[in-house]
Amino acid sequence: TSTVFFEWEASTLAESYTIYITNLVDGSKIEASTIDDTIGIVLDRATPYSWYIASKLASVTVESETWKFYNSGPGVETYAPFPATINAPEMAASINTANVTLQWTGSDVDNDIATYDVYLGANNNPDVYAANVTASELQVSVTSGMIYYWKIVTKDEVGNTSESGVFQFEVL
Repeated sequence: TSTVFFEWEASTLAESYTIYITNLVDGSKIEASTIDDTIGIVLDRATPYSWYIASKLASVTVESETWKFYNSGPGVETYAPFPATINAPEMAASINTANVTLQWTGSDVDNDIATYDVYLGANNNPDVYAANVTASELQVSVTSGMIYYWKIVTKDEVGNTSESGVFQFEVL
């Protein structure tokens, strides 16, 4: 959690204010009253919220517009790798060989790529063909007359992952 300070323009026609805050993930609501034009409220981190103010004078209440914000979490200490760039074979390529070399390029802000999982198969949601590959290419045997689908899942040293998206090629 963290304390978020809300501030608004004071009105000379208001005796008090009520702030209404809604957690946009679980729908829970917070309501707090004050006579000041600022208030600190303890909120969950890494959570989106909306809020508005109701100004009150005797029996008259006027509501502000509603604003949204994201109460960020702790700073990021590790980053997921970028999705691998598929180099070869290109999307929808036609290949006339029994062996294909799948090639890709991985990159990561932290420079801590550990391994790649290579998914390959005859359907558009291929299964793992080779796990924990350390190189950025892999030679595979293929059958003529087939369409193959493949993707790369990049894994870093702390367990973050990213997916390249599914690519396909046809073996003539």
